[in-house]
Amino acid sequence: MPHSVTVNDTLNAIEQAMRHAGLWQSAPPSSEALASPQPFCCDTLAFEQWVQWILLPRLRALLEANLALPGNAAIAPMAEEVWRGRPELGAVINELRTLDAQLSGKA
Repeated sequence: MPHSVTVNDTLNAIEQAMRHAGLWQSAPPSSEALASPQPFCCDTLAFEQWVQWILLPRLRALLEANLALPGNAAIAPMAEEVWRGRPELGAVINELRTLDAQLSGKA
């Protein structure tokens, strides 16, 4: 299992990188949009909304409850696809790569 302090630091770094890139939103999407059963809520949310409103809160909740984190992750490849051609989002993608490595036991 990844070290919770390290993962928490990475979650904070993702949030900071998203804020710096102008991706952070102050108002949440509708509860209906957040309830999508599709991977990454791709039918109802922009990818950055999924990261902010689904991924980060769920991982933080697992950490706070001292529960097991997912053992495998491939979030960065989705970010690379969605944000292709947007080099200004490279810092966010790099932090997501770090998270993937931590959750997959490669960091």
